Amino acid sequence: MSGGEEGLKAHLKSGTTTTCRCWALERRDGLVLGFTDHDAPLEFEGIKFRADTGLSALALQQSTGLSVDNTEALGALSDAAITEADIEAGRLDGAELRAWLVNWADPGQRQLQFRGHIGEIRRAGGAFEAELRGLTDILNVPMGRVYQKPCSAILGDAACRFDLTTPGYRVDLAVEAVEDRRVFRFAALATAAEGWFRYGLLEARSGAGAGLSGSIKRDRIAAGERVIELWHPLRAEIVPGDALRLVAGCDKEMDTCRRKFENIRNFQGFPDIPGDDWSISDPSRAGRLDGGSRRR
Repeated sequence: MSGGEEGLKAHLKSGTTTTCRCWALERRDGLVLGFTDHDAPLEFEGIKFRADTGLSALALQQSTGLSVDNTEALGALSDAAITEADIEAGRLDGAELRAWLVNWADPGQRQLQFRGHIGEIRRAGGAFEAELRGLTDILNVPMGRVYQKPCSAILGDAACRFDLTTPGYRVDLAVEAVEDRRVFRFAALATAAEGWFRYGLLEARSGAGAGLSGSIKRDRIAAGERVIELWHPLRAEIVPGDALRLVAGCDKEMDTCRRKFENIRNFQGFPDIPGDDWSISDPSRAGRLDGGSRRR
């Protein structure tokens, strides 16, 4: 029969219904997971919705205007669905989620009821509870230009425009020695000077941590070894042999932009902007007192 939303409305008016809920979760790495509270799996839009996950959802709160629609999802942690390792590694952070009301006897009759992303996740006792935030939640993100001396762009983004695939600005290599998933030691990195990767990124390319990355706090040479230290440990196990990528770092200073990246034309900072001390400084006691600029 099918009929999309209209078919579902007709089905709901019939008095005898066969409905369930389905959720599609798309992680930032592109993996799509499907869940349903029906007792048998369903499939539509190219997604298989598993019925053995124990996932359920609370009532959806919806309103008019720009208020954020929100709800929560509850489920059991299992290897077949969402694992504790996935949550610990942050693989579900910011994941997009869609939720439908579906006629399980005819999945073509369905209505998309919610679209948003995963917010805060809490877990305990082999189960998890995830906050689901609607699309209007992104309106809470601050927007606009920041006027400051350092560059406000992120290296390689649309404002910076620097091509990170330029030879010499990233290095692919394998883990040789790692401590606490935070300190990485290599025999040598002849392709880059000491400090080259400071404030850059270390990306895991294979193994349990594939897809995860961390910001580099220090890049130094000690006892003939190259030592890369992160600000925070990666949120998955890293072992020798795993593939890594090191990306050069930027300290947001104009001189670094000019000398290290030769990208001064896209520098997004304001190095000559006066600081707060200029507005509260005392009158000059020497020199010309003609009301002119204090910067000359």
